[in-house]
Amino acid sequence: MEVKKSQEANLERLRIPLFFIGLLFIMSIVLASFTFGTPAGDGNDGDRNKRAANIQTEKIEQEQKQEEEPEQTPPPEIDIPPPPTEETVTKENTKDTVQKTKVTIKTTIPTGPLKPTKEIKAEVIEFPDVEATFPGGPAAMQQWIAKNVKYPQTSIELGEQGKVYVSFVVEPDGAITGVKVERGVSDDLDREAKRLVRNMPKWVPGEAGGKKARTRCRLPINFTLN
Repeated sequence: MEVKKSQEANLERLRIPLFFIGLLFIMSIVLASFTFGTPAGDGNDGDRNKRAANIQTEKIEQEQKQEEEPEQTPPPEIDIPPPPTEETVTKENTKDTVQKTKVTIKTTIPTGPLKPTKEIKAEVIEFPDVEATFPGGPAAMQQWIAKNVKYPQTSIELGEQGKVYVSFVVEPDGAITGVKVERGVSDDLDREAKRLVRNMPKWVPGEAGGKKARTRCRLPINFTLN
């Protein structure tokens, strides 16, 4: 008959060696735990590790903030020209010595008679209350003209004769001004008629409103050849 091997008998035989193997394994782990140690280093390594850890955490926080916050586009840069610099020029004040000279202006006042200013002439009256007349009357005037007339030679040769009508103004003092030929005969006879009137003596002035006034007179001078 064959002898049957039981599995329990085989396990009992292996139990003891397995027990010792496990015990050795545990002991080796215990010894290893006692003999194992961290390498000795400087005290600054811990600080460095902490700083590195802090930097990493800060980087992580910044990345999170950048992800949360939307990216803002920076405003466009504007080139602003620099303000003009004012150049201050310092000038030395030079004191010029100015000599003050007294200037005396002598004004001479004329002692002679002053020139009379032009008087504004009054209006000429055409029809006065009293007419101006030649001194001595019309007959005396005709005699004076006959004595003082100078018949132009050219008019005699040409046989020129006739009446020249002359107008003039008798001033309040009797002087004769403003002699004009209103109707003439010839240039030579007109010129002689004006000369005669200008050379007449002062007339008796006319009157207006009881006062002497400037009056206009008209006189025909007759030129005849005998």
